[in-house]
Amino acid sequence: MECSRRDLGFLLTALLAPGSLFSAEEGMLPAKAYRFEDLPVKTNGDNTSHAILAGKTVPGYGISISENNIAPGGMPHQPHHHETAQALLVFEGTFEVTIAGESTRLGPGSVAYMAPNVEHGIKNVGNTHARYFSVTLSVIKT
Repeated sequence: MECSRRDLGFLLTALLAPGSLFSAEEGMLPAKAYRFEDLPVKTNGDNTSHAILAGKTVPGYGISISENNIAPGGMPHQPHHHETAQALLVFEGTFEVTIAGESTRLGPGSVAYMAPNVEHGIKNVGNTHARYFSVTLSVIKT
């Protein structure tokens, strides 16, 4: 599946539209475009990731989006759980996603949703680097 930067822009626009109404509030994410080539790269062995954005959207809610490039046989980290809701959008390659002990193979265009506090993990089970976008939603505690 091919996904252009334009497609990603539409995704980000859809995800952030409510936040743009509140961008004037202190500490809220402003409406802004994020060029992929301008994002800082984080390296972990043969894996890389790009933090795209993180912050408050509408009052009381936060969002974090990243792009992750995982080497064959690699994992971004060990299986874990957290208090946030998270969705993975597979861009290219083949991943095995395990959620609450149930494993599923996902290819391009597939999505996995992890509810808060549910153990999950992801592994590249293909022969080439594989990429996914992670979207994490959280309640900001005051």
